[in-house]
Amino acid sequence: MTITAPEIPVVGSITAIGSGYRAWLVDIWGVMHNGHRAFASAVAATQGFRKQGGIVVFLSNSPRPSPGVQEQLSRLGVPPSCYDATVTSGDLTRHELGKHPHPRVFHLGPERDLPIFAGLDVTLVPKDKAELIVCSGLFDDETETPDDYVGRLKELAARNLPMICANPDHLVERGDKLVYCAGALAAIYEKQGGSVVYAGKPHAPIYELALETINGLAGHEVAKNELLAIGDGVNTDIAGAAGFGIDAVFVASGLHVPANSGGEAGAEVLDRVHLAELFAHAKRRPLAAMRALDW
Repeated sequence: MTITAPEIPVVGSITAIGSGYRAWLVDIWGVMHNGHRAFASAVAATQGFRKQGGIVVFLSNSPRPSPGVQEQLSRLGVPPSCYDATVTSGDLTRHELGKHPHPRVFHLGPERDLPIFAGLDVTLVPKDKAELIVCSGLFDDETETPDDYVGRLKELAARNLPMICANPDHLVERGDKLVYCAGALAAIYEKQGGSVVYAGKPHAPIYELALETINGLAGHEVAKNELLAIGDGVNTDIAGAAGFGIDAVFVASGLHVPANSGGEAGAEVLDRVHLAELFAHAKRRPLAAMRALDW
């Protein structure tokens, strides 16, 4: 006997589903903004939830620590009134670096991510002198692809250098195009036999840090069934929520719905067939899907 999974409903408002939770874990890039500008409906939604007493923690795979991410949010038009706190892969990367006394680190990534190391007892060195790799992305994600790094990663893996991946995402939207992230390089490194610690979604440690943050904001322990994850990444946000045992709502950004435009997926591509394909093998399916986060 074949059991057919129930359809994932497409909803236009988060209010009915989201209002019953104590806290939201909201992805940033693809849900709150596209790297160029904020999505007005998402700003209104997070503000609306906070006005009724809910806690909003932005949970991001950005390799930058929270202060830099918060500055970027303001520049893009996402005001502080939208969230109570941010937890990033950069925050968790710094925590992981603290486990290595006085490490000599090769930073594989752009200079803009150097705040990861600010104030830490870390020495940045060329790759041939390193004992640890921190991968925060491609040196130039506008012109390069992961294929440009295969030889370099093979050489590093042959030396058995451990890698901390400061952004497990493989792709993100930037404006109207997709750019590669550190997760794509880390995947190649693992295929070459390298060892990788992933500091971000979908892995449990970043959710544990987020829950600890929520508990501090609430002043008491918040149960997992009081948490709702909202994100656009099938393999990061939704899979991560499932692995951590919490509910989720899927926002159809251009990451998985190419016809997305202006932060809102076209109705013709966000239907039961497309959703069934996206989540055919999901451990735990999202409660609903949205063309854009909206209150």
